[in-house]
Amino acid sequence: MVPEVGGAVPVRRRVLIEYLRELGIEDERVLTAMAAVPRELFVPAAFRHQAYEDYPLEIGDGQTISQPSVVARVSALAQVGERDRVLEIGTGSGYQAAILAELARFVFTVERLPRLAEGARTRLAELGYRNVSVQVMDGTLGWRAQAPFDAIIVSAAAPAVPGTLLEQLNVGGRLVIPIGELRRQELVKVVRLADGSEESRHGPATFVPLVGLNGFQENR
Repeated sequence: MVPEVGGAVPVRRRVLIEYLRELGIEDERVLTAMAAVPRELFVPAAFRHQAYEDYPLEIGDGQTISQPSVVARVSALAQVGERDRVLEIGTGSGYQAAILAELARFVFTVERLPRLAEGARTRLAELGYRNVSVQVMDGTLGWRAQAPFDAIIVSAAAPAVPGTLLEQLNVGGRLVIPIGELRRQELVKVVRLADGSEESRHGPATFVPLVGLNGFQENR
């Protein structure tokens, strides 16, 4: 969907994809999506030389862009289909939204910080993503006006699974969210069933806190 940028970047991107394969990421659709998105355009200029290293980078306002292996793992867990409508909580720089836009029919993404939301909106539009809508609001409340969703990805850590998000999933829909304390979390996948939900755990994770009514309080 997006053009290659710079002579050296595509090579570094290919190296990253092979590294993700070595880590056990087997979903070829996710790997293809990550190969298509220029991560260097989603980080501050000062960090672009580090864009394809496997660690998070600061993007301002106390927020980070997740490391590529975490983005790949979360995207694979969500099992996003090409006809799916997906909600992302925590737009940040827009990188995860771009990956999802490569996989899904439409992506709704929510960011509580206006400066980040505007930057992501502009960046995604410049890269040609017409199937993404960015909104400023409390992500812990989801986006009820656009529900239900086939998948929800939360790019920030919550103390517990917000019931408001589960309610906005279709039956069979998947919610992927880090759950735990401010500095120690576990990646959790919840599948909504006709008569409840099914939860599985997928290893340790470290994310910035999900701030909002059903998350952590901002002054913490």
